[in-house]
Amino acid sequence: MSLITTPFGFSSTTDEVTRGVDLTGRRAVVTGASSGLGAETARALAAAGAEVTLAVRDVASGERAAKDITASTGRREVHVAHLDLSDPASVTAFTAAWRGPLHVLVNNAGVMACPERYTAQGWEWQFATNHLGHFALATGLHGALAAAGNARVVAVTSSGHQRSPIVWDDVHFAFRPYDPWLAYGQSKTANVLFAVEATRRWAADGITVNACMPGAIHTNLQRHTSGRGSGLVPDHLIKTVEQGAAASVLLAASPLLDGVGGRYFADCNESDVVDRRTGTLHGVARYAVDPDNAGRLWALSRELLAQAH
Repeated sequence: MSLITTPFGFSSTTDEVTRGVDLTGRRAVVTGASSGLGAETARALAAAGAEVTLAVRDVASGERAAKDITASTGRREVHVAHLDLSDPASVTAFTAAWRGPLHVLVNNAGVMACPERYTAQGWEWQFATNHLGHFALATGLHGALAAAGNARVVAVTSSGHQRSPIVWDDVHFAFRPYDPWLAYGQSKTANVLFAVEATRRWAADGITVNACMPGAIHTNLQRHTSGRGSGLVPDHLIKTVEQGAAASVLLAASPLLDGVGGRYFADCNESDVVDRRTGTLHGVARYAVDPDNAGRLWALSRELLAQAH
């Protein structure tokens, strides 16, 4: 299977990857869209003609972002809805309230390297927010995505997935000493595995799911790391928000990705599979695209969510 390449790369922006793309009549949901990459992703999709819903934990911040998007694009079909990915009841309420088809779902929201914390269900916070919440959201919206006929789902992940596979016997750090970066890495591996299995399960419904690494960008995601993420990325590899969101927007909107699913992208191109941690922002670990791991994670996620209800 050959790697997918595009004319775009590290420096490409959201406006560049959507040039000539018309999303009129298409509906999109972007999680974590009150700031940073999510807000820019939502703005770019709206500018291309989509009706966009900002799914956010802080509705007031979401309303401000929506107003900014309308002001900069002239698009008034920009909505705001409450969504707390760490709370299964909130996700259920969002999916139950959705009406009509959904053409694009961008699972953008997330937390990075946060202090040790657990949900009411006993789930490790990063795995719960970054993976389980988005898994529940996407599966809960499956009918709406299928109704669209050719829907796309984007899972925003990270090269940080190379820090940890899924540790099947201790996903929630019940026995291991908690490490914020291992927990983050595990959750980002889960994002990639979701794209692999969801594409396998949903391709017959016309739904494709891809994962992307946006790059290193200074946003609110780094609030637990003094605003510098891992601190290991040199300044010349730091992207602007418009560059960082380009991969998500490309996967969500570009005709170049028609029919493409189950892949991992960085800098707007599919990455090689690697068997050792690269020390760079490229490469997807073999364990993160392994179909057996993907199926196992899907089953575990369903089991955990069933227990929560």
